[in-house]
Amino acid sequence: MKKLLTTTVMAASLSALAMTGCSSTTSTGAVGVDRQQLLLVSNEQVLQLSAQSYAKTLQDAKARGLLDTNKAQLNRLKNISNRLVGQVGVYRPDAAKWPWEVHTIKSNELNAFVLPGGKIMFYSGIIDRLKLSDDEIAAIMGHEMSHALREHSRERLSRQYATQTGIGVAASIFGLSQGQAELANVAGDLGLSRPHSRTQEAEADQIGLELMARAGYNPQAAVTLWQKMQSASQGEPPQFLSTHPTSGNRIAQIQSLLPKVMPLYQKARR
Repeated sequence: MKKLLTTTVMAASLSALAMTGCSSTTSTGAVGVDRQQLLLVSNEQVLQLSAQSYAKTLQDAKARGLLDTNKAQLNRLKNISNRLVGQVGVYRPDAAKWPWEVHTIKSNELNAFVLPGGKIMFYSGIIDRLKLSDDEIAAIMGHEMSHALREHSRERLSRQYATQTGIGVAASIFGLSQGQAELANVAGDLGLSRPHSRTQEAEADQIGLELMARAGYNPQAAVTLWQKMQSASQGEPPQFLSTHPTSGNRIAQIQSLLPKVMPLYQKARR
């Protein structure tokens, strides 16, 4: 089975390399994010899928009377987003011209996301239940905006495509049964997709800290944010089975980055 998985990974890699090279979607910034990304799927395809998904989310929330019910909260988020968007040019100048927009959904859920192209959504529960300060909201928003800047969704789709292509090649060449192919798929997910997602999460933490610092929000709030998240989210899964770092590891990583971004925050405050 180990040989089978190795063959699968090699097939996926060869397929990917045959179709495209690797590149980086952003500049390195002060925190030094510098990793080549596999991008097989076009940005236009991802933006189309994103727009469809966001439109459906808005439509469903509006139909249930849950969209933008708290105008003061919405305006608060818009003010924070405006300051953060003003800093995205450090990583990619084109992002300053994206059609950024912000909405809220009334829900007890601890959730927020930014879809490709700059579509920001916050669930009211994450603000109300955690009693977030503006700095802590900026930490979440900056992190989620960073996923969009780095085109992590496009990258994940590209890796899934490459992995599925590799598994299909291996199945046809070596005559794998459906069960063997499915097992290889699960192992590929644990061995490739999930560790890569943790890499993306670490990048979003780094870039998000720099964005909030440059926008004049205290990066130390990212630590208190994840301490609150840790308290609110009990029973976290083992890290090797999670696409996100554990809160404890994330807090330690953020603390190690503070010396790089605090001077940016202090400069912005002056």
